[in-house]
Amino acid sequence: MTAVKSYVAVDLGASSGRVMVGRLGPDSLDLTEAHRFPNRPVRTPEGLRWDILSLYAGVLDGLRAAGQADSVGIDSWAVDYGLLDADGALLGNPVHYRDARTEGVAEKVWATVPADELYARTGLQYAPFNTLYQLAAARSSAQLAHAERLLLIPDLLSYWLTGRAGTELTNASTTQLIDPRTRDWSYDVTSRLGIDLTLFAPLRRPGDPAGLLRPEVLEETGLTGPVPVTTVGSHDTASAVAAVPATGGERFAYICTGTWSLAGLELDAPVLTEASRAANFTNELGLDGTVRYLRNIMGLWLLQECVRSWGNPDLATLLGEAADVPPLRSVVDAGDAAFLAPGRMPARIADACRDAGLPVPESPAEVTRCILDSLALAHRRAITEAQALADRPVDVVHIVGGGTRNALLCQLTADACGLPVVAGPPEAAALGNVLVQARADGLVGDRAAMRELLARTQPLTRYEPRGSTAVWQAAEERLARQ
Repeated sequence: MTAVKSYVAVDLGASSGRVMVGRLGPDSLDLTEAHRFPNRPVRTPEGLRWDILSLYAGVLDGLRAAGQADSVGIDSWAVDYGLLDADGALLGNPVHYRDARTEGVAEKVWATVPADELYARTGLQYAPFNTLYQLAAARSSAQLAHAERLLLIPDLLSYWLTGRAGTELTNASTTQLIDPRTRDWSYDVTSRLGIDLTLFAPLRRPGDPAGLLRPEVLEETGLTGPVPVTTVGSHDTASAVAAVPATGGERFAYICTGTWSLAGLELDAPVLTEASRAANFTNELGLDGTVRYLRNIMGLWLLQECVRSWGNPDLATLLGEAADVPPLRSVVDAGDAAFLAPGRMPARIADACRDAGLPVPESPAEVTRCILDSLALAHRRAITEAQALADRPVDVVHIVGGGTRNALLCQLTADACGLPVVAGPPEAAALGNVLVQARADGLVGDRAAMRELLARTQPLTRYEPRGSTAVWQAAEERLARQ
């Protein structure tokens, strides 16, 4: 009988980090939390920055709490990076993607590589914080001038743990510097824009070895070496999509919910049409040659910011009150960049409703219902358009990530899409991280076997659609006219 093995998943989100332990046996998969720690960006005189040293300390504390493991894997949010000098020392705290430095930068980039051509080469949706635009904004900075190496956030932490540098492909595909057809750098784009690819460490793919924990890390954490670090889908969405518990040839769409909602399809090839660009869909890379064809939606960030501004009331009570608010009374565009920055979120939502001539939500329950209706409507729009653009019909929507705990959002999404929703697992990114490690270790089989194991072992909740989608169609048309 195969012994149970333990794999540690370091899973960093935009608001918190967690170190999870996955224990796998022949037909078992158990995930427990070893350590959770806050991820609090810091506003310095230079702008908004990640407190990367605090995050690394949280990772070390988590490894100590997790205990002995057969492997470690790291995933995080995308696009952001740290710069290292010739000695391998960090040149300042990494810039936060919500920092204002990229305002107006895209237009300057498009003057060299027009937006339609850039999409045809890289397949990435326009977002002002894409790594490409961050690098363009930093072009004249002293830090970039002195940098010898650029490492995306999970690669930076992996480097500190092992002393070995690499650039993981699924995360690299969010930089707007990768060609999704070749799964390699877009040499034409980088050459024309003067981006030095020697800054990047060699590409790695999920399942590749990433090194061993350094002796100093073993001493710090109390672990006994050797402990390998395994490359996983280091973009947390890549790991989350790998953990969608679809079985039996299901034709599925997915929504990875958390600070962001990432809604779309898993495809075998990118969709690089002009219609796809106009709809702002992205082609990011996933496991085993797949493409994550999806749209970025602002997600539960809207609610998180409101809850913070209200003094952190009890969320369950707030959602219960929101369920009693009349539906679709007021909706906003949940993808609007006006909601990207932190601060004053209830007031900004009220302003958007007022400007559109809609009833202005006043109480926390009304604002919450506005947010959830708006997110469900954005989920409907993304999934409907993805099916049409990719010519890929779906029969079920899988919601994974933290939003699975929000039953009202899951039910509203089923209602809006007119499709059953299967919600779970909530810790999908950590589970996908663990399963890629286990697969590299020979403990599980292909992607289908990973998903079947998840479906057998993880609690899932099914939501059937209620009522007619006509009211959602009308709300969508009303929003489009605003």
